[in-house]
Amino acid sequence: MPKLLSAAPFRHRHDREIFALAVPTFFALISEPLFLLTDAAVVGTLGTQALGGLGVAGQVLLTLVAVCIFLAYGTTAAVSRRFGAGDVAGGIRDGVDGLWLAILLGFAAIAIGWPLGPLMVDVLGASPEIAPYALTYLRISLLSTPFLLIIMAGTGVLRGLQDARTPLVVAVASYAGNAVLCVVFVLVLDWGIAGSAWSTVLAQGAGAFWYVAAISRAARREGVSLAPTAAGLRASASAGFALFLRSVSMRVVALMTTAVAARLGDESIAAHQVSYNIWALLVFAMDAIAIAGQSIVGRYLGAGDVRGTKDATRRMVEWGVMLGVVFMVLVFMVLPWAPIPFTSDPEVRALIMATLVVVALMQPLSGVTMVLDGVLMGAGDQRYLAWASLWTMAAFVPCALVIPRLAENSLWGLVGLWIAFTVWILARAVTLGSRARGTAWLVTGATRP
Repeated sequence: MPKLLSAAPFRHRHDREIFALAVPTFFALISEPLFLLTDAAVVGTLGTQALGGLGVAGQVLLTLVAVCIFLAYGTTAAVSRRFGAGDVAGGIRDGVDGLWLAILLGFAAIAIGWPLGPLMVDVLGASPEIAPYALTYLRISLLSTPFLLIIMAGTGVLRGLQDARTPLVVAVASYAGNAVLCVVFVLVLDWGIAGSAWSTVLAQGAGAFWYVAAISRAARREGVSLAPTAAGLRASASAGFALFLRSVSMRVVALMTTAVAARLGDESIAAHQVSYNIWALLVFAMDAIAIAGQSIVGRYLGAGDVRGTKDATRRMVEWGVMLGVVFMVLVFMVLPWAPIPFTSDPEVRALIMATLVVVALMQPLSGVTMVLDGVLMGAGDQRYLAWASLWTMAAFVPCALVIPRLAENSLWGLVGLWIAFTVWILARAVTLGSRARGTAWLVTGATRP
């Protein structure tokens, strides 16, 4: 693993370029879990079963996002390499084909997910009381899938072009709109959990339109056609396959945690939903450095600057560790009050507080893991990332199955589940760190063979 701390932890020649991308990306990333937490707080007023249903359906939707994340991450790496090599038009061409692939995948997801909705809810262990809420939210939210995937692909294009401000504006505007609509639909119009789902559809539709307009302007400026190309679609799909495998293995981990929590009881899955969203908020915040790493590393390698790549990587790892320590302290500071906005159930509150202790302690380790993942992704080292994710998933599965069974009650069962989750983060840190110490990932040029 690269050296984590330098002699001057707050002054470095790469800080300016890192934070020019990371700061707007930070606010864009945390806007999503913040407004998801808003949705959870609003839906929580409908009762524990509705909150649990949101948690189950949310994991299905997050799985869809995760397995298609290559639309953002793969595009960022490809476009930033071409940007570093001076081929802006070629990068936009890759991005336009990525948008078309997103549209096709979005409609395919609706066609597959709608009839399989009851099965997916059942597989995640939803109780008969929670299942109707989960299915209602899932089926309505599936309608926003094409919009969501367009947003992911568009984000990748703009970040590859070193533009992190436009994704920030789109994210904050769309998620703020989602939060307002959620309050109106659920609390004012009394649409129940369906109101929360419809607010998501409308907000993501507006965000997708914004990205299409922005990329269309850039394409016209560079003389790039907006029509799809068969070769471009094949290249986008092929480049994303390794990231797809990586994402699938990571979602297996997330889905298994949800399934185990659901089988521990309705209170456990409700508490897990809140703790998982808080963990996601913190991880997304640290992922700002990782996504900056995708753009910076891709640009340096595209320009053939190996030394700059190594120096920037070391500095980003340092920032990942420091942010992790800060977030650990913050979680402990807010721990007594963290459950209050989400539930009045005393058992659910106790479960949330217990699991957040584990969430706090894992933050420095999460910082290292997120940053190195972004660095290797920016380098286009997708094959290694795919295999490493499969091996770390294999380390997690037995822990998740065994540790909760050793507990005498739901409290220690849920805490044990989060300890197993921490084992997974540790395994990822080891595999990514060992790769970063070597040189096999440092491939230069406008494209990676």
